[in-house]
Amino acid sequence: MTAPVVRVRDAAGMKRVALGLLLMAAATYVVATALAPRHAAWGYVAAFAEAGMVGAIADWFAVVALFRHPLGLPIPHTAIIPANKNRLGENLATFLGTHFLATEQVLPRLREFDAAGRLAAWLGRPANAERVGARLAEAGRWAAGALDDERVRGFVTDLARRGLGQVDVTLLSGQVLESMTQDGRHQELLDGVLVQLARLLGEDAVQDSISEAIAREVRALKYVGLDQVAARLATRKVVAVVARTIVDMAEDPAHKLRLRFDETMGSFVARLKDDEALHQRGERLKAELLANPVLGRYVAELWGELLAWLQADLGHDDSSIRRRIAQAAQTLGERLAADADLRDWINGELQAAAPALIERYREDIRRYVVARVADWDALELSNELERHIGRDLQFIRINGTLVGGLVGLLIHTATHAFR
Repeated sequence: MTAPVVRVRDAAGMKRVALGLLLMAAATYVVATALAPRHAAWGYVAAFAEAGMVGAIADWFAVVALFRHPLGLPIPHTAIIPANKNRLGENLATFLGTHFLATEQVLPRLREFDAAGRLAAWLGRPANAERVGARLAEAGRWAAGALDDERVRGFVTDLARRGLGQVDVTLLSGQVLESMTQDGRHQELLDGVLVQLARLLGEDAVQDSISEAIAREVRALKYVGLDQVAARLATRKVVAVVARTIVDMAEDPAHKLRLRFDETMGSFVARLKDDEALHQRGERLKAELLANPVLGRYVAELWGELLAWLQADLGHDDSSIRRRIAQAAQTLGERLAADADLRDWINGELQAAAPALIERYREDIRRYVVARVADWDALELSNELERHIGRDLQFIRINGTLVGGLVGLLIHTATHAFR
């Protein structure tokens, strides 16, 4: 049974109790009035019952007048809550902003709260870290499913085209190559290429391939059976010359081939940055690429494959992404718990940012509350409030019956005493 249903039933039960007391007081008054001539005590009972009826009816009127017009009559100053709904909302919002969102109230609570410490302790528990990973994985899987849509694929494709269209390919290539050639980085790349080339030439399969190629070229020696012999000799000479050249280039930073490589790279970088003809050619190639429908299909397929992989991984109980998120969350909590300086910094930044945030959003929050209350239906608001506090309000009626009866009895007693 839900809480609202319980409240409604409790309120209804208390209404029956209050009404029952009123009817009992009325019945008692009738009986006591009829029996009053027989004994003086019945007069006291009648006085109690009469005053109890007056108190019960007065309090019924007061309680009902809060929410509606009693008996449907448009009596002034009744249906107080519906009539003053907007004013109540504005006063509530002002009270909230003044007493709950004031800087002097928020900052001490924020200092006591220790947000960084609580976050570290919470994330440091494996179960909580797993919960973070599971929730983010669920959100990621939902997002991947939502983004797997033809309209989104079209948007991503257009975005990729626009992004590529704004890139100056030749200038960017020149800047990349320029950064690669700074401090001799391209020479390090050349050293790696030379090492790989030397290793490649040392392989038997490569040498056999070179021998066969040379043998095909020396067809005249084929008829005397010397083609393979000459090819092997030529291959050894080629390998020896190349190896010696590689060694010379590796040992001599000022080797003429290295210097030529430097000149070639520098000239090419300058052309990429400044040569208008090369720039136009790059732009034409880029335009042809962007106009090619293959690019759009490729981007769409790539997008679909990425989303499919994300959904497949996030859907597994042993999802690698979820596991890494959980590990990252727990690691963050452990490191934050071990680093008091970082926690102090986080708390300090929150306290420093809080006044500005409070001042900035307090009025927005106040206006939101005012607007939200103004949007409520008056009857709906009255019914909702009555459901929440109706049970307590019925005690007012019950107490009014009993207190009114006791006051009436006291007045009746005092009246006879003074006589």
